[in-house]
Amino acid sequence: MAVEEIKKVAQLEQEMKQRKEAAVAEGKQRVLEAQRLARRQLEESRQEAELQVRQMMAKAEAEAAQWTLDALKDATQECEEFKTKARGRLDQAAAFIVEKVVNS
Repeated sequence: MAVEEIKKVAQLEQEMKQRKEAAVAEGKQRVLEAQRLARRQLEESRQEAELQVRQMMAKAEAEAAQWTLDALKDATQECEEFKTKARGRLDQAAAFIVEKVVNS
């Protein structure tokens, strides 16, 4: 009987060794899967961040373009006002020049 008990112990030891090896292999596989998942999530996050940056840049560029158009419109309007005022004073300036020429 002692031989049978020794065989059982040896068999149990072999089973335990196999279970341990299987558990180690499964653990390694889980680590690899977790790493793949983490890389995939990181890539997705990076792509999402890039998309957000592109959207923010497009919005900022559109706002800058609108600001430029508004500033140009305001400047054009001011120039037109100055030209209108200058034309209104043209007769006065011509009379002043004629007077200076005649009186010299």
